[in-house]
Amino acid sequence: MGALQFEENEILFGFDKTSRIVAAELAGRFVRLFFRTPHGVTFHDDPFHPFILLEDPELLAGFTGTFTSKTLTGQGAYRCMATFADWHSCLAARDFLAHRTGRTPSAPDAPYLFISDPVHQHLLITGKTLFKGLEFSELHRLALDIETDCAAGYEFSNPQREEDRILSIAVMDEQGFSEVLFGRELSELAMLERLTEIIRERDPDVIEGHNLYRFDLEYIRVRAARLGLKLPWGRDGSEPRVHSSRFSIAERSIDYPRWDIFGRQIIDTYFLLQIYDVSAREMESYGLKQAARHFGLAAPDRVYLEGKQISRYYREDPAALRQYNLDDVRETLALSRLLSYSAFLQTRIFPYSYQNSVIRGNATKINALFLREYLRRGVAIPKAGGDGSFEGGYADIFAYGVVGPVVHCDVASLYPSILLAYQLNPAKDTLGLFLPLLRDLREFRLAAKKRARDESDQHRRDYYQALQQAFKVLINSFYGYLGTTLHNFSDPLVAAEVTRIGRDLIKQMLHWLEEHKARAVEIDTDGIYFIPPAGISTAAEEEQLIRELSAELPPGIEVEMDGRYRAMFSYKMKNYALLGHDGRVTIKGSGLKSRGIEKYLRDFMEEMIRLLLDGTGEKIDAVYQDYQQRLRGHTFEISWLAKTETLSESPANYQQKVRQGKRNAGAAYEIALRSSHQYRAGDQISYYITGRGKGVTAYENCRPVSAYDPARPDENVEFYLAKLQELRGKFARFLPGEKTLFD
Repeated sequence: MGALQFEENEILFGFDKTSRIVAAELAGRFVRLFFRTPHGVTFHDDPFHPFILLEDPELLAGFTGTFTSKTLTGQGAYRCMATFADWHSCLAARDFLAHRTGRTPSAPDAPYLFISDPVHQHLLITGKTLFKGLEFSELHRLALDIETDCAAGYEFSNPQREEDRILSIAVMDEQGFSEVLFGRELSELAMLERLTEIIRERDPDVIEGHNLYRFDLEYIRVRAARLGLKLPWGRDGSEPRVHSSRFSIAERSIDYPRWDIFGRQIIDTYFLLQIYDVSAREMESYGLKQAARHFGLAAPDRVYLEGKQISRYYREDPAALRQYNLDDVRETLALSRLLSYSAFLQTRIFPYSYQNSVIRGNATKINALFLREYLRRGVAIPKAGGDGSFEGGYADIFAYGVVGPVVHCDVASLYPSILLAYQLNPAKDTLGLFLPLLRDLREFRLAAKKRARDESDQHRRDYYQALQQAFKVLINSFYGYLGTTLHNFSDPLVAAEVTRIGRDLIKQMLHWLEEHKARAVEIDTDGIYFIPPAGISTAAEEEQLIRELSAELPPGIEVEMDGRYRAMFSYKMKNYALLGHDGRVTIKGSGLKSRGIEKYLRDFMEEMIRLLLDGTGEKIDAVYQDYQQRLRGHTFEISWLAKTETLSESPANYQQKVRQGKRNAGAAYEIALRSSHQYRAGDQISYYITGRGKGVTAYENCRPVSAYDPARPDENVEFYLAKLQELRGKFARFLPGEKTLFD
């Protein structure tokens, strides 16, 4: 990467230069470090000295374990570091402190700071990080994917059912190895035993998969347990450690069974897609096939099979199923190659394992940089807390309906730019680390963004685009970090000042554009969609206008042209669609691209939006009538009308809660209760609505998709027609004959 590296910055990359570490694990009184060498993997045991930070050293008075204490300088609340002989003693001290103070380690007013991850502790104190001096291509990555059977009458496979089983396991690594373990050649037990052999033989640093945690690994774990089979996948021959965890990204939270494999990392590309889409907001689905097509990673001869066809292909066309399984792991490796580079790079920076660099929140990782440097210098750590409420950014909408042409300009990294331009540093950061860290990361992101613009190869351009998007989220998190109350160096007062300046700058931009006869359509915190003044129509003229606008703002605040569009459909605040000059339509906002509605409604809405943007809205009535006729004629596949839900609890628990008035009745659960099959938490059910009349109650008039008979259609046509009519009604004022509404 050359110019994109700046590892000489010890605050960012840690002060220990030890290179080629691919894993770190607690091993008794040591932390075992694994190194990737040209001849394989070696390991070295580092002495481990776990610690707890204290407000007062007297808090440990009466503790019978052995420890040493060190006074930290400065005004921070945690001014004493107690160091222990081993992790067992550290945990005993934690329990002693919790009992003595009456405060658990997670309590915000606890007079001590305990870090629960021993590897994180070791990396904090030693200044080591993983992957220094190691290129991404040198990392040994192995992808796996399984295909499973599903018992008759069920929609989705469940490893708890005795009759369900693994049919095929495909594995592939970046060194040219691939193998398909197939159920027609091997028993399920033999397949899993061979999978363990492959992991031991290939010795991957990273095991990858798509939706790996929640499906493949969990399925493998349950089936292995049913067969009485151990899974010694660790580099020390140990079995994986599995516990419930939660991954949070933006407004989404995902519960999943977390795996930890001794000496190895796990990367789930499903999580990587979630992280990517926080900034890009362009993914229609987080499925592997859709992602591969989106990024241009799918091979022309890629085999596609529907999930419900897997069992049939296993019996009738096993060669197609084998190829399908192999294509899945090939695309998983390619998707990870594209999206995981930023996490790989962040692992060189942050004192976390590769696996944890993906799942830890950005504010948490930023906090770790401060902790590492403050502890290195022996400076006391401030206590988290404060009032996190303050006014946010400026957003407004000035026009509704279809307008155009439209230009979008925004301030490059608005909040980070304000922090740097106005030299706003959190008050508790007495060493002044915040702004230098932000400046260096911002330079890295801008360099990656330039590579994305200049790169001629499409795949490399997507690679750098994903990279700069990930780092955009990270540097913007410096502002988000300030507004939290959970981290040691946050400062909500500075965060409030940043948003105040941001609102003033956007209003200044708006005023300038209005003075120059441009018409604003929408403001989205850091940028403005506007209709250019009369006489300005080319990209060069629009860019010149934006350069003149940028010149009016304070030094360090730069406005860029983020896009130009033939038309914009403005529906409501933060919900709009854009028609590019290349004909591509981009839809933003949950009101226009909800995944929670039926497919026939999603497709109708997308067709309606495209026709509005194309200026052919008069065709919408014909499309609407066509959808009505297809509903009345029962020509939609039932999957277009169905909804799919995952049971988050057992049907028995659901039934008890409904009886106690603790929750409302739900269609999927009612189907599970009526079924002769034994449904469990985690099962998915696809259903459609039956009965007569548009006002039926869904949970009383629902059937599983598996029970639908196309020869005797029983879907509730009136119900689905009413939903179509309701959706069209939401757009009625934008249809031909209505005027665009300017405030």
